[in-house]
Amino acid sequence: MLEAAKQINTIILLSGDGDFDLLLKKIISNYAVTAEVYGVPALTANSLINAASVYHRIDEDLLL
Repeated sequence: MLEAAKQINTIILLSGDGDFDLLLKKIISNYAVTAEVYGVPALTANSLINAASVYHRIDEDLLL
């Protein structure tokens, strides 16, 4: 992801794992990309939501 960030404008992450928050912060600050996160609110870490440029809720009607 770090290598890809050098060549793109937007990264899209489909995860709720808070371990990605540091990665997103680094990519946003170092490469000026937009980081969009898609996640289920109850399963997405607040730190990841806060680190994202844009957070998109995955609502129950989209879950199988």
